[in-house]
Amino acid sequence: MIRVLVVDDDFHVAEINTAYVSRVPGFTVVGSAHTAAQALGCLERTEVDLVLLDHYLPDETGVQLVRRLRLGGHDTDVIMVTAARDLATVRGAQRFGALQYLVKPFTFAGLRERLEGYAALRRAVDEGAARPEPGQEQIDRIFTGLRGGAGRPRPSLPKGHSTATAALIRTALTTGPAPLSAHEVAARTGIGRSTAQRYLKYLEHSGLVSLTLRYGDTGRPEHLYTWVAGAGRG
Repeated sequence: MIRVLVVDDDFHVAEINTAYVSRVPGFTVVGSAHTAAQALGCLERTEVDLVLLDHYLPDETGVQLVRRLRLGGHDTDVIMVTAARDLATVRGAQRFGALQYLVKPFTFAGLRERLEGYAALRRAVDEGAARPEPGQEQIDRIFTGLRGGAGRPRPSLPKGHSTATAALIRTALTTGPAPLSAHEVAARTGIGRSTAQRYLKYLEHSGLVSLTLRYGDTGRPEHLYTWVAGAGRG
């Protein structure tokens, strides 16, 4: 069983998340905390594989807690579960080692997909550990283990496209106001506008992004992009 610690400042939300986790086969909740200090205490006393971590805690933010865990030598895996949508928080969580980022409000299916992806990641890591030097295929399985539920086919990126850049664009489209133009996506992610346009065109062609047109005074429509709800998380 994968042991989970649920951390949320709202007691009611923590109970809901605990119930959700308990419904996913292979997972069990071993503790619940409502502050960063309580979470640290649980981690010191209890063996925990995965922390579902809120960002807005009364004593420090979730991202600060993740950073403190890593500096303290804690290698427990973390999935952020929070209403925080700003790109700085998302990048901070990624930088300090959070494996996934689930924005509130979410459904049971949304959380289940992340947990199933995490379970697939652990299986891939366990299989890789059996080999002194895992091959490229095994390494790819480890690095892609959290892209949604197990066994679901994903479109592969064409040559010249980076998974990391595609993930940045998805984050920009799903963690703030949308739809966005290519210019706005470029500004949020820090990539060039032409690069943003190239990726958005591919994602739209793959069915992961929807395109709408906004007509202004010039007569030339502006292309606006929205991430398709429930689409793949590559």
